Amino acid sequence: MIDPARSRRLVGQAAYVGIGLTILVVALLPLSPGRVGWPGPDLLVALTLAWVLRRPEQVPVAVIAALALTADVLLMRPIGLGAAIMVAGSEAARLREHRWRAQGFLVEWLRVGVLMGAMVLADRVLRTILAVPQTLAPMPPLGQDLLRLIATAAAYPLVVWVARTLAGLRRAAPGETEPG
Repeated sequence: MIDPARSRRLVGQAAYVGIGLTILVVALLPLSPGRVGWPGPDLLVALTLAWVLRRPEQVPVAVIAALALTADVLLMRPIGLGAAIMVAGSEAARLREHRWRAQGFLVEWLRVGVLMGAMVLADRVLRTILAVPQTLAPMPPLGQDLLRLIATAAAYPLVVWVARTLAGLRRAAPGETEPG
């Protein structure tokens, strides 16, 4: 018989991966081919940060890295760069999760927005330092990155609400989470 805590952890991991893969499939759909519009939010980043801040035991770093690496491959981004930044950002949030837990949602939203901004900045700086060839993975203009950052930060409350509604994702009560 499987331990109930382990069962909850595995169900949470499966829900995270399932929702993440759904986000990737929708991102690959040609919803409006040929039309260049406003960049949409990076829902995978928002979902990952929301999950890490609510149930860190359900999203181990290996699961986050695998899903982010899959996103890099499918979305034709520099392989491993987005995954490394996602892992670094999620681990920064995980380290602060116990301190952020007692604060309100607006403070969390602000801090997550700042963390997302740091992740975008890290992506741009690393692409420049590593001289990623523009023919293989062109770096979007700064304005598009900023619009995507704003859209992602604005979508964060909706992502939290959807994750709570679909997957029952909520903050753990003190002492409810178990390590690893």
